[in-house]
Amino acid sequence: MIVVAALVGIAFVALSAYWLHRRLVVATGLSGRWARVVDTVLVAGSALGVAALLVGRLLDPAWARPIGYLGFTWWAVVYYLVLGTLAIGLIGLVLRLLRGPANGPRRTVVLLSPVLVVVTAVTVGYGLVAAARPAVTEDTATVDRLPAAFDGMRVAMVTDLHVGPARGAGFTRRVVDQVNAARPDIVILGGDLADGTVAHVGSDLEPLRGLRAPMGVYGVSGNHEYYSGDGGSWLAFWETLGVRPLRNERVELRRGDAVVDLAGVYDATAPAPYQPDVAKALAGRDPARALILLAHQPIQARDAAGRGVGLQLSGHTHGGQIWPFGYAVRLQQPVVAGFGTVDGVLVFTSRGAGAWGPPVRVGAPPQVALLTLRTG
Repeated sequence: MIVVAALVGIAFVALSAYWLHRRLVVATGLSGRWARVVDTVLVAGSALGVAALLVGRLLDPAWARPIGYLGFTWWAVVYYLVLGTLAIGLIGLVLRLLRGPANGPRRTVVLLSPVLVVVTAVTVGYGLVAAARPAVTEDTATVDRLPAAFDGMRVAMVTDLHVGPARGAGFTRRVVDQVNAARPDIVILGGDLADGTVAHVGSDLEPLRGLRAPMGVYGVSGNHEYYSGDGGSWLAFWETLGVRPLRNERVELRRGDAVVDLAGVYDATAPAPYQPDVAKALAGRDPARALILLAHQPIQARDAAGRGVGLQLSGHTHGGQIWPFGYAVRLQQPVVAGFGTVDGVLVFTSRGAGAWGPPVRVGAPPQVALLTLRTG
């Protein structure tokens, strides 16, 4: 998997660098020192972008995290430069059709390319700052059959931290402090907490042992727990931090004589022997009870339809993370952010606290979700 990812990354950044060389140097007629500066930046950025894929897996973040941070930031720069050069090309083509060759693609490229570079730098800079500042957001969720004793229960949900290559234990600690300051009754970890191996990145999750909630800390795996080896090793590591992973299983939350079922399943893409199994997770439960389901991907609500789920808590989407990528996410996931109904199941999708790949967020601010549950 690591070798394949590296090869794909090399091919992508090489093609991207060549494309940007053609659009920013050749097409603009840039020459001399400035052409060499642009090409040097493209080559250096490409090398960092490939190396970033190895941080947390083959390269220890203890010394290689700057490579991960800069390399993945370069991916965001490339993303906006490529989108921008495509837009400039389209504008030039339209102008040529409307006004003739004198106002065609070449002139448009020369005039707008410097603007694109400045706008990209400002946008990515803003995104770096925004991604570093997850905020606690408060919402209310009405849960079918929720007992009166649970009315007002506060659920803190942390998902998609993605610590390791670009961010470390300090980021995790700030999120833990935010959660504890909100004084939730229960904490839910929605998966994709780290990128890399337990050996290289496990220490970046150590602050999670400081989470405090009277009804406990529970979690389910995301897809990234399986990208660097056996995902089961990550769940076992969570247990050493005081987190109770739900492996296609259910627990009973109690307040006095009142009971609510909390169930969790593996991620939709988890490999054998970790395939999600909603039926197994719900086996033997009293259908008259309120049921909350933890599933990393919103689309998993389709498997839960008709099973009495009053609320599903999910992450995965990052709310799109970097505009306009959210429009593509909508083609794959039924709820990109906030509340939505999927086949009759109420789903809340968190935008997540961290960022995958580029430590950048544009148009999808990071969040630590705090939900207050109410009776229907």
